[in-house]
Amino acid sequence: MINLNFLKGPIGWGLLTSALIVPFFSFSQELQSDHRPNIIMFLVDDMGWQDTSVPFWKTQTPFNRLYRTPSMERLAASGMKFTQAYACAVCSPSRVSLMSGMNGARHRVTNWTLKRNVGVDPKDEQLEFPKWNFNGLQPTDSIEQSVQITPLPQILHDNGYYTIHCGKAHYGAMNTPAANPLNLGFDINIAGHAAGGPGSYLGEENFGNTPKGGHSLPWGVPGLEKYHGDSINLTDALTLEALNALDLALTKNKPFFLYMAHYAVHAPITSDRRFYPRYKALGLTEPEARYASMVEAMDKSLGDLMNYLDQKRISENTIILFMSDNGGLSAEGRGGEPNIHNLPLNSGKGSAYEGGIREPMIVKWPGKVKPASICNDYLIIEDYFPSILEMAGISNYKTIQQVDGKSFVPMLRQTATTATNRNLFWHFPNKWGPTGPGIGTTSTVRSGDWKLVYWYKDQRSELFNIREDIGEQNNLAVVEPLKLKELSKLLGDYLRSVNAQRPVLKKTNKLAPWPDEVL
Repeated sequence: MINLNFLKGPIGWGLLTSALIVPFFSFSQELQSDHRPNIIMFLVDDMGWQDTSVPFWKTQTPFNRLYRTPSMERLAASGMKFTQAYACAVCSPSRVSLMSGMNGARHRVTNWTLKRNVGVDPKDEQLEFPKWNFNGLQPTDSIEQSVQITPLPQILHDNGYYTIHCGKAHYGAMNTPAANPLNLGFDINIAGHAAGGPGSYLGEENFGNTPKGGHSLPWGVPGLEKYHGDSINLTDALTLEALNALDLALTKNKPFFLYMAHYAVHAPITSDRRFYPRYKALGLTEPEARYASMVEAMDKSLGDLMNYLDQKRISENTIILFMSDNGGLSAEGRGGEPNIHNLPLNSGKGSAYEGGIREPMIVKWPGKVKPASICNDYLIIEDYFPSILEMAGISNYKTIQQVDGKSFVPMLRQTATTATNRNLFWHFPNKWGPTGPGIGTTSTVRSGDWKLVYWYKDQRSELFNIREDIGEQNNLAVVEPLKLKELSKLLGDYLRSVNAQRPVLKKTNKLAPWPDEVL
C-alpha cells in the first residue's frame, strides 16, 4: 500500500497539485507539434484612439483616466504600442484592406456594405457617387461590383494554419460567397455574416433574432442560438465560443489563427451589466456609461484570451495583434457634445481627420518584440496582410490582387521602419450619412508630418502639420503653397495610378477634378 501521509497539510497538497497540473499543461503544449507561432488578430469595431486607459499620446488624457482597460495595459506592458496606426474612416474598407493587403482606392470597397447590388450612399444635391464595389471582397470573379482577392485566412489555411473566425465579418454583401467566412479560408465561423452590426447585444433579445428562432436578416447575429434567452452579453458569448474553438484547435497538431473580431463597441450602445454600475456611479450620462461598459467588456474578453494562453502554456508561442477598424463614434449616438469624444483628435468615425482614422494598436510577439516598447512611426491597415504572413513564416505565396501593404515586422524588431519616405493614402468618394468635421467626400494623403485633405464637393484642400497640430485646427493651405502643391500632386498621381473612382459634379455632369487639377 502506498503511504499518502506525506500529503497531509498544505505542502503535501501543493506537491500533489503540482504533480497533477504540470503533466496537463505539458500535454496542452505538446498537442501543438508544429511550433510556428499561433496568431490572434483582436479587432475591435469603432473603438477610438482614446477609448482606453492606455495612453497613445505623449501624455495621459481625461479619457485615459475614465476608461478601464487593464488587459490592454497588460498587453502593452508585454509588447509594442503603436501611436500612429491608421485604418479607414468606416468599417468595410478597413476589413477588406486587412484581408487583401490593398489600399481602399484600389479595391474600391470604399463605403460599408450590406445588401447585394445596393449602395448605401445617401442622396446628395451636388454629387453623384460612383458605382463602387458595394458587394465587397470575394474569393471568385463571378460576383459583380466586387473585388476578387486571395484572402489572408486562405493563405494561412493553405500553409498549415487552423483558422478561426469569431465575431463580425462584414466582408461581402448578403447572398454573396464572402457573406460566409468559411468561403474565405476559415475552418470555423462563429457568428460572422454580411451585416456590420448586431441587432442586439442581449441574449434575452436573441442577439437581434426573432423569438421564433432562426436567423433574422439583416441584423440578427447568427449561430449563437444556445445563448438565446440567456442574460449573457454578446461580447461574453463570443469569447466563450472562441475559447471552445481554441480547445479544438489545440488538438489539430498545427498552429492556429484566431480572428477575434468583436461587434463591440459598435452601435447599438448597450450597457454590459457587469461593468455599467461603475460608470453610472461616476456620474456619466446614460449613453456614455453604457459605452464605457462596452469598452471594459471588450477588454475583459482580451484578458480572458490571454489567461487561456497562460493556462495552456502557449503564451510564449502566440502573437497577439490588437487594432480597431476605424475611429470612435462621435458624430451621433453618444452623450454630450458631438465630435469631441476622441480629443485631442478632431472628429470621429467617418471623418478624414485623425479622429476618424487613427487607432489604438498593440502587438505582443514573445521573444521578438521588446516588452513595454513604443513605435511612433506610422502605418496603415493594409500593412497587416504582409506582416501577419511574415510572422507566420510564409513567404512563397501568390495573390490575385496587387498588395499595397508593407510589413511592419522591421518596426516590431526595431531594426528598420517602413515609414521613411512613405506616403499613406485614403479615398472616400462616397457619403457616409452623419455630419461633422472632416466627414464628407474626400481623398487624403499623409506624407511625413504633413497631411492634405481634398474635398470633391467644392474642390478645396486643407493642409495640416500633424506633429505640431494633432487636432488639425490650423489649415496651412494658404501659408504653405509649395507644400500644398507637392501633396496635391502626390495625391493626384497616386489616385490616377490605381484608377481610383471619382464622383460626378451634378452641375456640370463631369467628373470632379483631381486634387492637383484645381491649384
